[in-house]
Amino acid sequence: MSAPDPTQGALRFRPRAVLMFAAAGVLAVVALAVHSSVSLLLAVPLLLGPAAAATSSPRLPPSYRVSWSSEGSRGAVEILGRLEPTEGGSVHGLVPTFYRPEPLVDEAAPEVRLDGEALTFRLHWSAPYPCLVSVSLPRVQWRDPLGLVERPVTVEGQALRLQRFPPELARASRAPLRRTTPLPGEVRARQLGGAGEFFAIRPLTASDTRRQVNWRASARAGRMLANDYRVERTGDLLIVLDLRPTSLGPEIDARLASVAAAGAYGLAQSFLEQKARVGLALYTDFVESIPLGSGRRQRFRLLRALQAARVGDTAGPSERLAVSLRRYFPPGVTTVLLSALADEESTLVLPHLRRRGFPAFVLSPSPVPLLGRLGSRPTEDDARALRLLRLVRRRRIAEAWSEAAVVEWDDYWSLASLASFFARPAGRRAAT
Repeated sequence: MSAPDPTQGALRFRPRAVLMFAAAGVLAVVALAVHSSVSLLLAVPLLLGPAAAATSSPRLPPSYRVSWSSEGSRGAVEILGRLEPTEGGSVHGLVPTFYRPEPLVDEAAPEVRLDGEALTFRLHWSAPYPCLVSVSLPRVQWRDPLGLVERPVTVEGQALRLQRFPPELARASRAPLRRTTPLPGEVRARQLGGAGEFFAIRPLTASDTRRQVNWRASARAGRMLANDYRVERTGDLLIVLDLRPTSLGPEIDARLASVAAAGAYGLAQSFLEQKARVGLALYTDFVESIPLGSGRRQRFRLLRALQAARVGDTAGPSERLAVSLRRYFPPGVTTVLLSALADEESTLVLPHLRRRGFPAFVLSPSPVPLLGRLGSRPTEDDARALRLLRLVRRRRIAEAWSEAAVVEWDDYWSLASLASFFARPAGRRAAT
């Protein structure tokens, strides 16, 4: 919720009013210099116009409330919102200003309409690649019909969080996780499903099977009811983001970090919904970690950390990451490394992780699509450079396969390769 604006209620003259005051001053000076009353009469309405607009401004409510939500899939971002007074008041004359965070881009002009005693708006944005961003509250001001004076108003509400990642990440939780507790069942993660120990009776849904229908209870209630079962599951997931700077440059590194953070949150959300414990490690020069946990609080911690994740100024050695992980996480936990594998140093982290007890598989966002978008008119030299980059990347991924399984993420809005990788049995995944 936004704090009250200290300038609330203070009228300010806009540039148009300042120009009118300046013109009136010039006419007054001319009238005194040439002793002409015509110039003085012309200066009077220029002075009275802004003053009349200031004195005729209405009494505004102490604050306004913003409620909004986002729609769209993949890169499309449609934001629908409503601005209304917290107490009795009017929204006539309100002008909202919206702040678009990076890397979102405008697709069309904002649509602002008057709907009774509220102001509705619709924003048309798009995300060029997966990202996690927060849209801050709009700045709202009251302006007179002539645009001479304005008054800022206080806006209450919550910042809008946007998450854009491939939908295939929702099915990533099908992959079995390693148990890191000494005995199965020491840490119980309860999940409601179609098999296991009976838990409760609920209304039948379209996704239920005939086996889940409770026919006796349905006959007594006169409506279709189904059984819910409690499934016990133990398993932990560790997500590691390699945020060290590379030779690709700060701009490409920042975009790749945004893609990796969105992918990490998609993975974390998928496994948290299955009641698994998820931990996070961000590595630049040193390791910043969030311990293993589950639930809504853990999801909020992970989202807040991933939104604040940035590429570091210096790159730490690869061995330091593996050594530091032993301080925060138990060895043997299922580990997912998100790294662009942009240089040789980034591939050296894999053997260190394996030797320290963290055998990982790699989800690698490719920098090739980002490099292909930098130039508006690519030349033949640019095309050759991209082909050479693809060959170098293919060789580097082949070298990384000797240490860990690698899923290349070249289409940022699709992760069908990851879904098919998880769909294979564990033995076939290791053999691949």
